[in-house]
Amino acid sequence: MIINKTEFLKSSKSAETCPKTGRPEFAFTGRSNVGKSTLLNMLLGRRKLAKTSSTPGKTKLINHFLINDRWYMVDLPGYGYARTSKKLREEFLSIISGFLLKRPNLSCLFVLIDCRLTPQQIDLTFIEWIGIHRIPFAICFTKSDKISGQKMSANINHYKKELLKKWESLPEIFVTSARNKTGREELLNYIGDILDKTGKV
Repeated sequence: MIINKTEFLKSSKSAETCPKTGRPEFAFTGRSNVGKSTLLNMLLGRRKLAKTSSTPGKTKLINHFLINDRWYMVDLPGYGYARTSKKLREEFLSIISGFLLKRPNLSCLFVLIDCRLTPQQIDLTFIEWIGIHRIPFAICFTKSDKISGQKMSANINHYKKELLKKWESLPEIFVTSARNKTGREELLNYIGDILDKTGKV
């Protein structure tokens, strides 16, 4: 898929205040500091469209971007940053879960995971939750340029083993690097395939 047009539409505090639209939505979330906004900018081919920060937890709202006048890329808050207050973490999770459970046009949720880390319980718990609620999802391992290939493969295989303890099969898995644009074509083509199969415009 080629992105010809990108437009920031709006930021919303809840699912209820998100754009009322029949267009497909592809949402991105992950543990705070996973490099979500940087990855979105790489996918969109724009340097500063999604706001990035050296401080995790920068994204506090639901941000909609209209792509090619056809579908929405949705930047959700991150979850689980330890230095934020418990109240704020719960607020972020409430925003995320509210969106995921109330948006009928959600075509896929991309869960971002830092490939430098061994399986984190917060990620496994979140993935289990979206499975219970039958939310379509895929996994994106980020920051592949910051770790050796051997160590990355070991970490990803560890995640697969943990997931297969509760899942009969694995979701689609992508390996990405915002710096090297690794995974960009694969992710956009995957989105394009879903759009073509659903026939939504």
